[in-house]
Amino acid sequence: MNPTTPGNHRSKLPRTVVIIGLVSLLNDFASEMVVPLIPLLLATMLAAGPVALGLIEGVADTVSNLLKLWAGRHSDLYSRRRKPYVVFGYLLSNIARPLIGISGSWLTVLTVRVTDRIGKGIRTAPRDALVSDAIHDGIAGRAYGFTRALDHAGAVLGALAAAAIVYWGTPRLDVVIALSAIPGLLAVSLVVFGIKESVRPDGVNAERAPLSWSRLSPVTRRYLAVLAFFTLGKIPETFLLLRGHELGMPVVELLLLWAAMHVVKATVSGQAGQQTDRIGRRPLILTGWMVYGTTLLALAFVTQPLMLWAWSLALGFYFGLTEGAERALVRDLAVPAERGTAFGWFHMLVGTAAIPAGLLLGGLWSVYGVKTAFLVSSGLAFLATAGFWHWVQIKPPNSSPRN
Repeated sequence: MNPTTPGNHRSKLPRTVVIIGLVSLLNDFASEMVVPLIPLLLATMLAAGPVALGLIEGVADTVSNLLKLWAGRHSDLYSRRRKPYVVFGYLLSNIARPLIGISGSWLTVLTVRVTDRIGKGIRTAPRDALVSDAIHDGIAGRAYGFTRALDHAGAVLGALAAAAIVYWGTPRLDVVIALSAIPGLLAVSLVVFGIKESVRPDGVNAERAPLSWSRLSPVTRRYLAVLAFFTLGKIPETFLLLRGHELGMPVVELLLLWAAMHVVKATVSGQAGQQTDRIGRRPLILTGWMVYGTTLLALAFVTQPLMLWAWSLALGFYFGLTEGAERALVRDLAVPAERGTAFGWFHMLVGTAAIPAGLLLGGLWSVYGVKTAFLVSSGLAFLATAGFWHWVQIKPPNSSPRN
C-alpha cells in the first residue's frame, strides 16, 4: 500500500473513532471499579461460589449479546442514526451498575448485572458499526485496536482507583462500587456532546440486511461458528480473581492483578491493530488463540499467587492480539448497509456460548476441581484453533477491498 493513501496506518483516525475510544475509557473506568469486586462480594458477603458466578456472568453476557443482534439490525434498517442506541446503552449501564453494591443476595446481583449488560447489548453493535462507517478501508484493524486499547486503559484506571480506595480509604466494597457512578456519568456526557454523527442517506438501508443465517456468506458462517465454539472454552475473566481469592491473595493485590492484565491488553491492542492491517486478520487470530489455549493449560497447574500473576498477564496478551483483528474481520466480510447486523451476529453468537461456557467451568470447578475445569477449557480452545486454521481462509487486507 502506498504510504500516502487514505487507508495507510499513518493517516489520522476520524474524530468519531477518537471520541468512542475516550468514551470506552471512561465507561471501563467505571465498570472495572465494580466487575473485579463481584466474585469477592459473592464469596465474602453473599456466600455464593463458582457456580453462582458462572451463572451470573453467563446469563448477563448471553442477554447482552442476544440484544446486540437486534440493536445492530435495527440500526441498519430503521434508523438513519446509530448514536441514539449508543447513548441509551451507556446510560442504562451506568445507572444500573452502582446498584450491585447494595445487593442482598446473588439473585439481586444477577438482576442488576443483567440490566447493566442489557445496556451493553443495545449499544455495542451500533457503536462498532458507527466506527466502521467513519473509517477508510485499510485502517479497520488500527481503529478497532485503538478503541480496544483505550477500553483496557480505562480498566486499568478503574482497578487502580478501586485498589486505592480500599487501601487508603475504606474496605467497604459497596462504597467503592457506588463511586463508579462518577466516571460512568462522564462517559454518558461525552457520548451525548462529543459524537457528531452524519445522517445516513435514505438509500443506505434500502436492502435488507441478512438476518437469516443462510444468507450470510459461507466464509462468514464458518468464521462465526468457529468463534462461537472457541467461546465455549473461554473462562469468565473474573474466575481468575476467584482463584486468587482461593490462593489467599488480598483484595488490593487482586485489583492490582486485574489492572496489570489490562495494561498488557492496552499495550498489545494498539500495536496488534496496526499489524493486522498489514499482514491480515488470520495470523493474529491464530496466534492469539494458541496463546489462550496454552495459558489455560498452564492455569490448571497454578498453585501460588506468583504463578497466577504470570499466566494472567499472558491471558492479557491473548486479548490484545485478537480483539481488534476479530472485529476488523467482521467489517471485512460485511457490506456497508449490513454492518450493524453483521456485528450483531458476531456478538450474539459469542454471547449464546457464554452460559454453557460459564456453567461448564463453574460446574467442573465445583465437582472435579479447578485443574479439570481449566484443562477442559484449554482443550476446547485448541480444537477451535484447529477449526479456524482449517475452515476459515481469509486473504490479507491489502489484497482486495473486501479482504
